[in-house]
Amino acid sequence: MVRLARYYKVYPLSIIKGSMQYVWDSGGNRYIDANTGHGVAFMGHSNPEIINAVKAQLDKITTVPLNMGNEARDEFVSEFSKIIPHGFDTVFLQNTGTEAVETAIKIGKKVTRRKTIVAFTNSFHGRTMGSLSVTWNENYRKAFQPLYPHVRFGTFNNVNEVDKLIDDDVCCVIVEPVQGEGGLNTATVNFLKALREAASRVNALLIFDEIQCGFGRTGEAWAFQHYGVEPDLFTAGKAIAGGLPIGLVVAKGEFGDVFSPGEHGSTFAGNPVVMAAAAAATRVFTRVNVPSIVKETGSLLAKRLSELNSRLVIRVKGMGLMIGVELRTRAEPYVEALMRHGILALTAGVNVVRFLPPYMISGDDVEAIVNALNEVLKTQ
Repeated sequence: MVRLARYYKVYPLSIIKGSMQYVWDSGGNRYIDANTGHGVAFMGHSNPEIINAVKAQLDKITTVPLNMGNEARDEFVSEFSKIIPHGFDTVFLQNTGTEAVETAIKIGKKVTRRKTIVAFTNSFHGRTMGSLSVTWNENYRKAFQPLYPHVRFGTFNNVNEVDKLIDDDVCCVIVEPVQGEGGLNTATVNFLKALREAASRVNALLIFDEIQCGFGRTGEAWAFQHYGVEPDLFTAGKAIAGGLPIGLVVAKGEFGDVFSPGEHGSTFAGNPVVMAAAAAATRVFTRVNVPSIVKETGSLLAKRLSELNSRLVIRVKGMGLMIGVELRTRAEPYVEALMRHGILALTAGVNVVRFLPPYMISGDDVEAIVNALNEVLKTQ
């Protein structure tokens, strides 16, 4: 019998169905899903509008390569254009977040013909070799050395070292406006402004990685819109296709034709079924004004979590519905205990309990999350 290779610690839980913010296990137990597959199910599990679009596309065609046109792809581009800031007019389609990061790095290298990439402490950009090279955590990196050698890590949010980091040898600077895996750390306005100014000064590309924090998760369509600082290109993915695999790079116009035929490609990118799902997800995003809902519910969740009275809690971090509770101890046991209370969460770094719920969680769901965490902090 063939067995599945394991990439993660496997919990004794088998999820068999989901509906919006809830999932059920094989024993019929319901959970509030604040894990959402590392943020993927932000638009809800089995969101009816997305499901109906996928079903309709399955009856038409399931695969069309990028060197041929397809109406589902055209529809996605049309819908997605409505939530992209002015000046960003090219989308590079991929299948995953790590592929999007690889693509962004390739654009930086092709445009500048330089070798050095600047990244930051506590960053997470993916697990393929290029994106792993700009990921900070040594636990992810050490088994696969040597990685791409020309990476310079700076300290996240340290404005004073920016000018020394970014010189004429730098092709691109990559940073998460809100670090997800690295601990729900939010960038400061001054830090992102300093990166923008330094990158512009040496004609390096500034890349914002919005794979987890983008698509409304922080209360704006894109996290960088909180800061009034624009990158040259940004990566996105996770939530955009309602649970189906997608990654993409959004670039300003001057970078739209950077690749010659054959220099870049992807077999599955722009798949019509994924495109139909992403177009439907974007329609929902726009129609219900997801960012405004996230601002309200995210503020409530952060407020209620900050009221926890536990000696184990250091602080509440994050933005929108991307919230972490930093503990004085390892977070993993508390994430496991939350499962027994009907809450699915995840860790960020070593000591942060991370909550990435769907946009439609209710006030009652927020109370259930806070009450469950309060209980496990008492008993673990």
